[in-house]
Amino acid sequence: MSEHVYRRSRPTAALPVHQRWVVMFFRQMTRWVVALFGEIGERVYFGVEIFRAFTQVRTWVPLTVRQMRNVGVDSLPLAGTVAAFIGAVSGYQTVYQLFPGAQLSAVGWIVRQSIVLELGPLITALTLAGRVGARMTAEIGTMRVTEQIDALETLAYDPIAYLVVPRFVAGVTMLPLVTTIAIATGIAAGGLMVVAFTQVTLTDFTTGLHITFIPFQVYYALIKATLFGAAIAFIGSYEGYYAEAGAEGVGESTARTVVISSVVILVLDALTALYLAPQLKP
Repeated sequence: MSEHVYRRSRPTAALPVHQRWVVMFFRQMTRWVVALFGEIGERVYFGVEIFRAFTQVRTWVPLTVRQMRNVGVDSLPLAGTVAAFIGAVSGYQTVYQLFPGAQLSAVGWIVRQSIVLELGPLITALTLAGRVGARMTAEIGTMRVTEQIDALETLAYDPIAYLVVPRFVAGVTMLPLVTTIAIATGIAAGGLMVVAFTQVTLTDFTTGLHITFIPFQVYYALIKATLFGAAIAFIGSYEGYYAEAGAEGVGESTARTVVISSVVILVLDALTALYLAPQLKP
């Protein structure tokens, strides 16, 4: 039926001039919608394949430790450096944004809230999306274009279990760990900056750190980091696994990973805040 309708459809150039723009618009929108649902379907199928591959424990467990080092340990210098500068600048700016008469302990409270709830998880994830996500795509994409993935299938290895699952597990487990260290580094840097260069004392800053603190604030940051890690690993692995042939194809997939991961991280950040922020009230 659909083939019959398609054959009867008239080319856009054959339509009257006053109808062409409307028809062109709706046809283009139809192509975009079909392509969008196709992309979503491919990613859903890829996710199902990942969970299926979890049953092959002997394949992915020995490879996970190495990926955990690539995702976590090797990312600590970069994540720590970024967090330190963010924390120092946040603390210094906060001091000079306080209205006259405000208690200086508010500096510690503001730095803690901004870094723990937002800047720590978000900046760390965006930083690792460029470093870790791009690396995953480049590694798997290179194996795809050089037919190493086909060789794994020939040797009766499941490529998903061998390549994707270790990276997914590493992303989910290590990004919360890196985020925790980044948060601690950012708060410490903020405290050092304000104590060394402003009138805020160490007692003022530490007092502010305890104001209205509840443990769920830390859990909130770790939930965000876990979601961000899963998104980075999933997108990086998917784009690499389906990279097109040639160096140009791998480069395009790598760039697409960074862009899509960044957008998805921002969307997840907004959704997490929408559903969990009400529970942050002390």
